[in-house]
Amino acid sequence: MKKKVLSMILAASLVSGLLAGCAAGTATAPAEAPAEAAEEVKEEAEAPAEEAEAPAEEAAEETADAGEEVTLKWAVWDQETTTYWQALVDAYKEVAPNVTIEMVDLGSTDYMTVLATELSGDGTDFDVVTIKDVPGYATLVQKNAILPLDDYISADGVDLSLYSGATDQVTVDGKLYELPFRNDFWVLFYNKDLFDAAGVDYPTNDMTFEEYDELARKMTDTSFGSQVYGSHYHTWRSAVQLFAVLDGQHTILDGEYDFMAPYYDMVLSQEADGVCRKYTDLKTEGLHYSAAFSGGDVAMMNMGSWFISTMINSLASGEYDSSLCGNWGMVKYPHADGVEAGSTLGTITGLSVTSASDTPDAAWDFVKWVSGEEGAAVMAQTGNFPAIMTDEVQGIISGLEGFPTDDASKEALNVSNLYLEIPYAPDCAEINSVLDTYHGSIMSGEMTIDDGIAAMNEQVQAILNK
Repeated sequence: MKKKVLSMILAASLVSGLLAGCAAGTATAPAEAPAEAAEEVKEEAEAPAEEAEAPAEEAAEETADAGEEVTLKWAVWDQETTTYWQALVDAYKEVAPNVTIEMVDLGSTDYMTVLATELSGDGTDFDVVTIKDVPGYATLVQKNAILPLDDYISADGVDLSLYSGATDQVTVDGKLYELPFRNDFWVLFYNKDLFDAAGVDYPTNDMTFEEYDELARKMTDTSFGSQVYGSHYHTWRSAVQLFAVLDGQHTILDGEYDFMAPYYDMVLSQEADGVCRKYTDLKTEGLHYSAAFSGGDVAMMNMGSWFISTMINSLASGEYDSSLCGNWGMVKYPHADGVEAGSTLGTITGLSVTSASDTPDAAWDFVKWVSGEEGAAVMAQTGNFPAIMTDEVQGIISGLEGFPTDDASKEALNVSNLYLEIPYAPDCAEINSVLDTYHGSIMSGEMTIDDGIAAMNEQVQAILNK
């Protein structure tokens, strides 16, 4: 029965996904900035006095399965420009016709802050909420605004191993409060035409940082009127700092950040030599990474896998000039010596059931479906990466019209080690804020690398030791 349902979903989502892909030309990133967009929620609304008890044990009936008409209110962002929201709703309607999903767009700017405020009052009527980032997740867990899902997971036999360890990294005191449905990871995009024009071999799926730096310098042309930047780094701190945690030994929660120094040195040296645009210029001009790459003068750019959908959709719609960036490819992230090729950082987008929901069973059924294999097929068909990555899902993504046809780009979808950009910690939002601040200070030249890292060490240690 499950295979029959999946076939139905694939057929339905093929049509809706391709139509949506041709119409949409807007990035479908899970956040404006994967690590940095985590807004620290300052409202100190009182948590409910009593712990929410296990919903599975108290369920009166399975509303979704019983056929009772039910409406679920779902918090999302950028509803009109993100292709997969409506595709998921339409596909779920095929398997649960008695359930109406009412999406409420809270906007992408300050989404988690707005959501936390919405869930703080007694009058909230959200049933399902989308979790945009780990710091925001931590806030909702601490406020008891979302339910632990463990009893549901156990009762329905959900196999958490399908999520490649992502759920382990957001488990709080042995309890899981969200189920991931999207999992983006960082890759290296490149412009094939620029490499062809320079007579330089394309980047590969197994490059050390030394080889990557050498290749970026080889591709750089500082001649006025024909300038080519060998690399590009967006202003997010993740575009630089995440290079340092690919070894699986370090995280941004460590409290000691001297291990980041070589990567700041590499990027700032590239800036000084004209290999990449200057951080200060990007901040002043407000140049988005998509505009930088689509402009046709960037040879390589590290960015999340969500940019695949942007490239496909924007080229198909004509928003991007195909003569400038139409011949593109991607490879796995570069890595340090001794680190396995295919090691990368990821960000998850999850779904939670609210503590205030009057229909938690139906809400869980929707969460389980979207985060399961059926929902994964719909996500893949819209050119986005689901949390469950099977060979079938990878085949759907690499088979999308507009996806690069070379073997290296297809191989780049295979990840060997995936680490969350921000693992769960009660103080992760505060730590994130400190690292953001001193990243800006280092990149703008206000502080030296050593002084900026020393400030990170001091302030994060104070947070960890309080």
